[in-house]
Amino acid sequence: MPRFRIIIEYAGGDFCGWQRQANAPSIQQALEDAITAFTGETVEVVGAGRTDTGVHALAQVAHFALETERFDADKAMKAINFHLRPAPIVIRHAMEAAPDFHARFSARNRSYLYRILNRPGPAALDRGRVWHVPQELDAAAMHDAAQTLIGKHDFTTFRAKHCQARSAEKTLDGLTVSRVGEEIHLNTHARSFLHHQVRNITGTLKLVGEGKWTRRDVEQALAARDRAAGGPTAPPDGLYLVSVGY
Repeated sequence: MPRFRIIIEYAGGDFCGWQRQANAPSIQQALEDAITAFTGETVEVVGAGRTDTGVHALAQVAHFALETERFDADKAMKAINFHLRPAPIVIRHAMEAAPDFHARFSARNRSYLYRILNRPGPAALDRGRVWHVPQELDAAAMHDAAQTLIGKHDFTTFRAKHCQARSAEKTLDGLTVSRVGEEIHLNTHARSFLHHQVRNITGTLKLVGEGKWTRRDVEQALAARDRAAGGPTAPPDGLYLVSVGY
């Protein structure tokens, strides 16, 4: 039974997220349907990260297994891409994987990018791909405040109310905020994240960028271990799963 590892790029705006849902289109379902279309097999595609509704990916990693050995990785990639059209989902790369490879449980780290378009006018070409914030943000102040979140902490303040993780304790390995032209980029990586953690951190740091909060306010919010103590949840539009490390 050959097992394949695939790297996927997608625009999440038209989907309910990665995970298959009974009443809404998902990335997982689109991939599984495409594989069934050319193999005739019912398969499960397992992703490294369960991205939310509207969240995008530059390099999501997933695996699936086939009963037949008629397809090599290259043929599988081309066939999946053919049957995915016109959905905004593309297999960038495919390879045969070891029998024990698991896209989710074998992952050692995940990296995310959040894009804030920081200019008076909204996005045209990148509509649905960035969070438009018209008031000028202080990226340096946001970066300085972000450093208080690096390391091992109880991130209850930055987890979604209905997060299903057993513990709110996570280790944030890196978090940077920088200005790139008209955009503010928030880059972060960790072994794993809580539900809405990156979006809640982004919404909180936006308050710092606006001058409404200080680094000390972020420290106090983290220490409170209370979602109500944190800033707003940033929209999904600007969030991208950038890479998964193994």
